[in-house]
Amino acid sequence: MVSDELWSLIEPLLPEPAPKAVPGRPRVPDRQALCGILFVLHTGIQWEFLPQELGFGSGMTCWRRLAAWNEAGVWDRLHAILLARLHAAKQLDWSRAVIDSSHVRAARRGPKAVRARSIAHGRAASTTSWSKGGESRSRCP
Repeated sequence: MVSDELWSLIEPLLPEPAPKAVPGRPRVPDRQALCGILFVLHTGIQWEFLPQELGFGSGMTCWRRLAAWNEAGVWDRLHAILLARLHAAKQLDWSRAVIDSSHVRAARRGPKAVRARSIAHGRAASTTSWSKGGESRSRCP
């Protein structure tokens, strides 16, 4: 799933794994975990349903690795590297670009809302209650 060329870009960005405090199962290689991450993101399956037969490790392992790499800034650095490579190859067209408002913070708020003024002279009569001085509204005797 991950070509040798792509792996050669990603591998140097990955943080060194922390040494294990207690012996246990061997660590899933980073390349296999990356393949598992890409499989889940591509197919949309839930992490816990990642098939063990594919050899990517468990879904939880891949999820933890994704979180650790995200915290280490791997994806931001990879994005910058890929943009630089595309720019150098003249494969980027910056004449058209889109800014998604969910990623760009607004500079300042709009004008403060002013309370709407009433155009009526007085208070309107209630349409839900009606009283006629102690009399019942019922027409039944």
